[in-house]
Amino acid sequence: MDNQTEVRKFILLGLTNVQGLQKFLIVLFLLLYLSTLLGNMAIMIVVVCEPRLHTPMYFFLCNLSCLDIFFSTVTMPKMLAGFLLGHQGISYTGCLSQLHFFYFLGTSESLLLAVMAYDRFVAICYPLRYTLIMSPRACLQLAVATWTTGFLHALMHTVMTSRLHFCGPNHIQHFFCEIKPLVRLACNSSQLNLNLLNIITGSLAIGPFVFTLLSYLYIFSFLRLKVQSKESRKKAFSTCISHLTVVALFYVPVIFNYVPPSSGNSPSWTMISTVMYNVVTPVLNPLIYTLRNVEVKRALKRRLFSRELLLNPTPSQSCQEKLTHDSSYPKADRQGGIQLFLQEFPGSIYTGSELQHSYKLPMRKLASVLGMTVEHWQISQAEVHGL
Repeated sequence: MDNQTEVRKFILLGLTNVQGLQKFLIVLFLLLYLSTLLGNMAIMIVVVCEPRLHTPMYFFLCNLSCLDIFFSTVTMPKMLAGFLLGHQGISYTGCLSQLHFFYFLGTSESLLLAVMAYDRFVAICYPLRYTLIMSPRACLQLAVATWTTGFLHALMHTVMTSRLHFCGPNHIQHFFCEIKPLVRLACNSSQLNLNLLNIITGSLAIGPFVFTLLSYLYIFSFLRLKVQSKESRKKAFSTCISHLTVVALFYVPVIFNYVPPSSGNSPSWTMISTVMYNVVTPVLNPLIYTLRNVEVKRALKRRLFSRELLLNPTPSQSCQEKLTHDSSYPKADRQGGIQLFLQEFPGSIYTGSELQHSYKLPMRKLASVLGMTVEHWQISQAEVHGL
């Protein structure tokens, strides 16, 4: 038993041992890591500071940015230190901690991507029920459920790994304490650990991935049937494909790592696939989910470049009266309120969602004010959500 508890420190062999390649990789991964930090922090700051972005979509986007920052930070500093100093040692406790937070944050992000797909599905396909379905309480519950499930999943792997005994080699063929190369060093049986990894972790990857694909397929079918303009349809499909590309870059490598038999994957391919969803995806998420989004670009312009008038517009009293009058008011005058608003602030191109947020107009009433059918409203929501 004494010999089985001797190993209290592990050596991370890292991504590569080629000296010339390491100099290139340290610059590359440092730039990727800094891009992840700056891009995701910028999203969080803009969403928090811009009242018009206090909606379910951007609440979940803030959660995603937070997860991406921490998820990369779990592995990247140790990887960069390995490129700079050579093989890195890590204590037994440090190894279990790194393992726990990696699976905690990775699982939470896997589930959150599915939640975000569901949010877009409801907003575009059922806009009149959107505020009821995605209420602040429902959004908070979904976020808490996502983080809690990730924590419990990670806790299961941490506890099961801590029950193993390490009494032989202590070199881990990876750039962080991954379960598969770690359990191969155990002196006692690790078959249960591998089974849990394949079944539980694999299910937590495949389930959200399938759900996300189905959500986007439904959105695709809606856009194909409802959007008549070829140009708008082409733009929407292009954005959907870009979203799905990022989703695939996260889920496919995860499924490759955890769904097949754990002994079948080579260490090199396992590390490459891990880099894809742990390093590359957190860099791409801010670009894909924001740069093609009308509201985020507009918020950035207001915060960075716009005049004070565009930052805090105050419509005239007659404009507000026409905007907020009850539905018995003549439709021409109610629509005139919208036109008057846009005439007063020609530099501020407001969407229907912004007007609703500012003046608390019911969604069905606002659609009527704008002279829109429910189908047209759905198309406008697709544009607002970057589709």
